[in-house]
Amino acid sequence: MRNFADPQALILSQIKDKLCHRRDFSGCDLSGIDLNTVDLSGVNLIGADLRFANLSGCILTGANLSGANLSQANLREAKLCEAFLSEANLTNADLAQANLCGALLWRSQCHNINLWGASLCEADLREADMTQAILVEASLIEANLVKANLTDANLSGATLLEANLTEVNLTNADMTWANLTKANLSDANLEAATIAYAKLRDTIMPDGKIHNLQIVIFE
Repeated sequence: MRNFADPQALILSQIKDKLCHRRDFSGCDLSGIDLNTVDLSGVNLIGADLRFANLSGCILTGANLSGANLSQANLREAKLCEAFLSEANLTNADLAQANLCGALLWRSQCHNINLWGASLCEADLREADMTQAILVEASLIEANLVKANLTDANLSGATLLEANLTEVNLTNADMTWANLTKANLSDANLEAATIAYAKLRDTIMPDGKIHNLQIVIFE
């Protein structure tokens, strides 16, 4: 079986043809590759180098991208349902409107990631570094964000219904108009965070008290 250590030397059509038969690309150098809309469901990409890759619209359902380098990759509208992205590098990656429902992003590096309008329902984001992440209008229903770092993140209009935000760092985060109904913010750091017009119905606050106002109109 051919080693794809340097895929850029191959014609793109050949690579796509190989993808139909080969499912293991762990550790391969795929940096800068254009695989727009290709079906990569269930593919093994553990530790692969996908920097600057164009994976927009790709089907990556159940794919294993653990430890992969996806910095500055284009994953707009990609389907990553139940994909494995633990300890992956997603710094400056674009995942606007991507579907990451049930995805595992434990300890992933997501500094300045663009998740505008993305779906992260029931996603596992424990201990993820999401500093300066863009989560505007993202859906994080029942997501697990325990001990995640969301310093300077933009969560305006995001839906965090029943999300677990225990011990999350939300320093200077923008949660304007966010829906935090039944979310758990126990021991979370809300220093300088903006929560104007946020919905805090049955929300567990950092001090353990349950907030029952429908809408908060303060910062």
